[in-house]
Amino acid sequence: MKARFPEVNGRLGLGVGMDLPWGAPVGFAHDPSRGDHVTDPVVQFLSSHAGAFRYFFTSFQPRSRNRLDPREYFDAYDDLFARTPAFSVRALHQTTFNLGALEAYDRGRILDFTNALVERYHFAWVNEDLGLWSLHGRPLPYPLPPYLTPAGLDAAIRNTAEVQGKLLAPLFVEFPGFSDGTSFFIGHMHAYDFFRAVVEETRSPATLDVGHLLSYQWLLGKRGEALFGELERLPLDHCFEIHLSGCGLDGDSFMDHHHGVLLDEQLELLRRLLPLCPNLSAITYEDPRLDAEGRLAPETVTSFERLRAAVDLWLS
Repeated sequence: MKARFPEVNGRLGLGVGMDLPWGAPVGFAHDPSRGDHVTDPVVQFLSSHAGAFRYFFTSFQPRSRNRLDPREYFDAYDDLFARTPAFSVRALHQTTFNLGALEAYDRGRILDFTNALVERYHFAWVNEDLGLWSLHGRPLPYPLPPYLTPAGLDAAIRNTAEVQGKLLAPLFVEFPGFSDGTSFFIGHMHAYDFFRAVVEETRSPATLDVGHLLSYQWLLGKRGEALFGELERLPLDHCFEIHLSGCGLDGDSFMDHHHGVLLDEQLELLRRLLPLCPNLSAITYEDPRLDAEGRLAPETVTSFERLRAAVDLWLS
């Protein structure tokens, strides 16, 4: 079935996604005189690169794991969007729907919280990795892939459909990460087939993170040309967005560092995916590393320019 895509004006092109943790030099901060606010390096970076990016997404970072009150976030988000360029499209990366959970629980407060942010900031879509962010209410130090079993598939479809039905913006389902050394998976279903089944059954728009795709194939022992195989098993017609975030090799482990430095393999996989995704509209440079002046860290400049050239060629 055809995906239910958000209404945007044609292909958006290149966007930026930023994880803005609380208390980090590049993130959200609080002081008595300014209250909750976005840090100056974020403002400086987005302002200086306003012409390069067509859209913007921020990753939700909880201030407290004990409660969700959207009013506690309004000052920081208000400041973020008041002091940065008026991107025509904004999106939110959510991390609390827990779409891969087997256990049933009430997501009502999480949905109410997210909908309050969607209404106030006009987020065009909400995105979340198809994985496990908590187990029986206890947060995990690093998200895990879903259970790659028939029961896990049924639960993921059920959870995704529930969130879709109650969310005020389209839900984008993202292929999960499989970073070696920080995650593992349970079950024998191929993750590409599992992801395609969830996306097609729920008619979800899909986000493909090239680092996540490569990390899965790497964990299966694939190397070289084999890393780029089996793309036909993905829900390519449903792909609206592709993410690229900094990855690296630590010994023989593939790591999703989110440090802005892109591997050659990531750019090659992007090149191969572009002609296969007929409904692709957005390519995201996720979590670029910035210095104290809001400039791209020197080691990331080449990655950004190579990605920008690939996007320009795709749009031409």
